[in-house]
Amino acid sequence: MSWFDRRTWQEPTWSDADILAAKRGRTVSVVLPALDEEATVGSVVASVRPLLGGVVDELVVVDSGSTDATAEVAAAAGARVVAREDVVPELPPRPGKGEVLWRSLAATTGDVLVFLDSDLVDPDPAFVPSLLGPLLTEDGVHLVKGFYRRPLRLESTGGGRVTELLARPVLSALRPALGELVQPLGGEYAGTREFLESVPFAGGYGVEIGLLLDAEERYGLDGLAQVNLGVRKHRNRSLLQLGVMARQILGTALARCGVPSAEAARFTQFVQVSGEWVPDVAEVLVADRPPMREVLFRGFG
Repeated sequence: MSWFDRRTWQEPTWSDADILAAKRGRTVSVVLPALDEEATVGSVVASVRPLLGGVVDELVVVDSGSTDATAEVAAAAGARVVAREDVVPELPPRPGKGEVLWRSLAATTGDVLVFLDSDLVDPDPAFVPSLLGPLLTEDGVHLVKGFYRRPLRLESTGGGRVTELLARPVLSALRPALGELVQPLGGEYAGTREFLESVPFAGGYGVEIGLLLDAEERYGLDGLAQVNLGVRKHRNRSLLQLGVMARQILGTALARCGVPSAEAARFTQFVQVSGEWVPDVAEVLVADRPPMREVLFRGFG
């Protein structure tokens, strides 16, 4: 039987009662990284809030310097809101999603963490129990990835544009065993603290592929699982934004597979201004944060 058949749940059926029974004293933290998500973060928090005190032990929104009312909306919906600057405060914060997820390890206490993106539209309350199922019921699983249908214009099935045009070909070339992951870059996933605190975190959008590669390197394929979360709706991004994202992901993937990559790189794209093509240069940070366990033990990064 293939890994896909053994570690893929196409129709997860774990109920809240099933998860409660499977916890066996373990605690669960749900983390939402957020940057200017006032329009959606409240509904994502609300989808998890009824699980607090049972399936979920703490629900934390880690704010990445929002300039809108993200923090206020999240708190009103029932989450504990933490500013990234207040976690590991001796280290100045870097931009990027991976930075916020890395700091969330020091802001939470759960034995298991579930990450949900804050830009989800109509999030399903079953996301959290489904992601927890393999972690709590299967021996040796340390990272569970969600997969889903994406009803966004042309992206009606499968992964997004960056997944299909970059991540999947890169994994096929460098770590072909991971080709059976439906959504390698998906933002809805869960992991054990044992694993998450023991590996570096890429600072930007490379965080998901970095964790995936590290989990497979450390535990083998059987340390991974994936569950079908049904439908995932979120805001769409421009091609220019996706280009920067792809550059971060590529840098992290290459570094994890032994190909040297600069910690920061100039990335040039081109836009039209008054009929002329002009360069649009972004500084792309691909540097890792060290394993949180080392930082907490030593007291510095």
